[in-house]
Amino acid sequence: MNTNKKSNFMVYFLGALQTFIGLTAIAGGLILVTNPNGIPDFPIEWLSNSPFTSYLVPGLVLLIVIGFGNVFAGTVTFLRKKYFGSFAALLGIFLILFMAIEVLFVGLRNFLQPLYFILGVIVLIFGLKLSKSAIPFHQTEVESTPTKLSA
Repeated sequence: MNTNKKSNFMVYFLGALQTFIGLTAIAGGLILVTNPNGIPDFPIEWLSNSPFTSYLVPGLVLLIVIGFGNVFAGTVTFLRKKYFGSFAALLGIFLILFMAIEVLFVGLRNFLQPLYFILGVIVLIFGLKLSKSAIPFHQTEVESTPTKLSA
């Protein structure tokens, strides 16, 4: 696979992954925000070792930062706007931190926690790799020849 096709694949994969993470985080965030005192799958007792007394604040962070942030970042990635790789890396870090803090406070409760932690690492790696691209995708290199200057 040549470099341009590889870069295109990475961009589309990253954008799709960000969109998936964002949409699922919006769904999860809405559940937590509309049920701040817990649901059977997320009992309020899980928060007993955390600084939170309800799921409202974690739900808002999940909804706004992880959810809407990743949907927006996925759009920026698909459009290949300036700094899309750096933006992706930043949101990958946010997802990693969110999952690590969640496990720290509520414990390892299901497979989604390590899965989303790994997805955050993947987004971080792809974001860093794509942010290091020296030439924006919409530009091409132009070869030039030296010219002589007369004195």
